[in-house]
Amino acid sequence: MIMCFANFLVAASATMVLPFLSLYIESFGDFSSEYVQRWSGYVFGISFLTAFFFSPIWGRVGDRYGFKPILLITGYGIAISILLMGLMQSVFALFILRMIMGVVTGFIPTSMALISKQTPKEIAGKTLGTLQMGTVSGGLFGPLIGGMMADQFGFSYTFIITSIAISIATTGVLFGIIEKQDAKTKTDSEQFTRKQVFQHMFKHKLLLTVIGLSFLIQVANFSIQPLLALYVTELTNASNIAFLAGLAFSATGFGNLLATRQWGKLGDQIGYEKVLSILLVLASIFIVPQALAEELWQLVLFRFLFGIAIGGIIPCITAYIRQEAPLSMQGEILGYNQSFRFLGNVAGPVFGGVISGYIGISTVFYTTGALFLVGFALLWWSIRYSETHSLKEHY
Repeated sequence: MIMCFANFLVAASATMVLPFLSLYIESFGDFSSEYVQRWSGYVFGISFLTAFFFSPIWGRVGDRYGFKPILLITGYGIAISILLMGLMQSVFALFILRMIMGVVTGFIPTSMALISKQTPKEIAGKTLGTLQMGTVSGGLFGPLIGGMMADQFGFSYTFIITSIAISIATTGVLFGIIEKQDAKTKTDSEQFTRKQVFQHMFKHKLLLTVIGLSFLIQVANFSIQPLLALYVTELTNASNIAFLAGLAFSATGFGNLLATRQWGKLGDQIGYEKVLSILLVLASIFIVPQALAEELWQLVLFRFLFGIAIGGIIPCITAYIRQEAPLSMQGEILGYNQSFRFLGNVAGPVFGGVISGYIGISTVFYTTGALFLVGFALLWWSIRYSETHSLKEHY
């Protein structure tokens, strides 16, 4: 529960700034709307881009020296970065701090590596699903909490309060989490070079495909999110568009929250790759009707169903990596997996923006549905390839 609560706060901190980021940048000076929009994108995206490069490094260090020290470094690092953001008076300084925050944004994948490494394989999906509930909840309620605090206390105090909350959660990890170190594992971890880790990944095609799916899923998921408010505007003439867009956005998170643990539990029982196949098809089925919605309630309903489908993908991917990767290289491989997710976070909005700009917002839903089917096809091919390869080795 300590890790679940800590992940909630860290995930929330990543999205808390979204509701007022452009307003915060506006407060620094008399800027044009184009300038504010451009730098809002830069400031938000740079942390994901930096995290893409550093996640595998934290994973590798965690494999060798333990994951708890990495949790403390990244947790307190995020807290300090957010605290300093509230004291900034220039856009460029805010950009630099978001870049630094990306360096220490390894808390969530490290927490999953820690729990995964100390959890029996037969219940890994269920346990990681429970942990993922904290992350999903943070991403769901982060924008809501951040917007409310900004209205109530102002921008600077919102950053300070968030920083204090993350420091408290990290301190809880310091005193409440005990990492069991296996002497044999610690010795073995020193024998794996980065080249050997890559060789292991490329040798296991299904493992490589599952990591690639992390990128594809984030591209598909994030391609529509920046456009959701505009799409809601097309479906309703109501005055409270921001609230209704938040409702449509949150519907996916609620679906995640309800189903994540159950999908992980099912993966424990029948196999994570099988559950992933089911979820990719369901995600494709539930996202396409969103393009056909004629009223807001229809969009919200299908966003909720889509959330149920996509909510089990991350814990199943993590549990599969836990199953297929040796203990002493799990952290690094999970770091690469997280890197591809961060890269998808950056590429998704760009992809959606280009598609919607040329063809229209509704087309993004169709394209995203196609991406999920491409992911299913890749996974199916990899499963067949792995089965055939295993049979050849057997005979």
